[in-house]
Amino acid sequence: MSSVSTYLNFNGNTAEAFEFYKSVFGTDFAGPVMRMSDIPPTEGMPPVAEADKNMVMHVALPILGGHMLMGTDTSESCGGRVATFGNNVHISLLPDTRKETDQLFSALSEGGTVTMPLADMFWGDYFGSLTDKFGVHWMFNCSEKK
Repeated sequence: MSSVSTYLNFNGNTAEAFEFYKSVFGTDFAGPVMRMSDIPPTEGMPPVAEADKNMVMHVALPILGGHMLMGTDTSESCGGRVATFGNNVHISLLPDTRKETDQLFSALSEGGTVTMPLADMFWGDYFGSLTDKFGVHWMFNCSEKK
């Protein structure tokens, strides 16, 4: 079955971010959290630096409606680049109820910045946006009426 997921890159704090998201959404990781130390030695490639061995290679967390949030730590020493967070990507959530919208919005905004408080919008939905404490941008749109 086809699906779409969002993949996030972090600069060494993927585990912290995904533990936070796990607590917000109340779901469990889809499989084990893989670490850089899980990468097998490969001929012609340098071994993983000791400082990078505990970094997250891959994590996956189901959030809403079958959507999978995935992540990794980036490291120049592992051939990656430094993650730069900008305003070009938002994770858009469409909860079923205002109550769920309020709960998720409140939890994700903890330690972050509300960019648009939740409010009834001219198109008839309940909408708001925020940037969480890890620099990830979230939008909420709930069509449940008062």
